[in-house]
Parts: sequence; C-alpha cells; structure tokens
Amino acid sequence: QVQLVESGGGSVQAGGSLRLSCAASGYINNRNYMGWFRQVPGKEREGVAVIYTGGGAAYYGDSVKGRFTISRDNAKNTVYLQMNSLKPEDTAMYYCAADLRYGSTWYNSYQYNYWGQGTQVTVSS
Repeated sequence: QVQLVESGGGSVQAGGSLRLSCAASGYINNRNYMGWFRQVPGKEREGVAVIYTGGGAAYYGDSVKGRFTISRDNAKNTVYLQMNSLKPEDTAMYYCAADLRYGSTWYNSYQYNYWGQGTQVTVSS
C-alpha cells in the first residue's frame, strides 16, 4: 500500500517562503509523475507542479511559474516544493499526488492513483 505523507506547511507573510515535502512509502513507480495540487473550499483541486520521477521533467501551473520549484530525491522517494514570493492567493490545502494514469494530462487531479492527507499553507497580507 502506497502512502504519501506531506510536511512543511504553515503560516507565512506575503513575500515569504515555505518548502513542502512529500515522502512516499510502499511500492511506487519510479517512472511516473509525482507532485502537488492545492484546493480551497468550494473550488476544484488545482494543479500546482508535478515532476517526472524517471527523468526530472517538471510542469507548473501558470499561477506559480517563476515562484515555485519542484524537485525530487528518488533515493528517499521524496518530492519537494520550494515556494517563494508567496501571495495571499496561494493560501490553500496542498496535497501530494502520485502515479498518474497513462495518457492523462498532468493537471487532471482525477487521474492520480495516490494522494496524501494534505498540509495547510496560509499566506497573510
């Protein structure tokens, strides 16, 4: 059974930084996508960033490009999200996702097989 455990959320002022971590345990495909989505109440889950664990290609949502960086440590089965220049609109529950179904687009949250419990990020103005 795959488990994804997020950490690193918290509260920060606008302009600040946070780093999220997602550690995977159990069998996980090392040539697939792993990354982050976020959600605020009443809205759909939004793709933030994912990385291909087999080669490092990364994809970002338009709202975070240039501010967020996703990286991976395959030896630790861990993916990181460095978030800089945070804005109040980045406030959300951030979820780790893994194992994108073949042929799906990376930002389609319904096509991931595994999810973490989420970690809250709050950015105050």
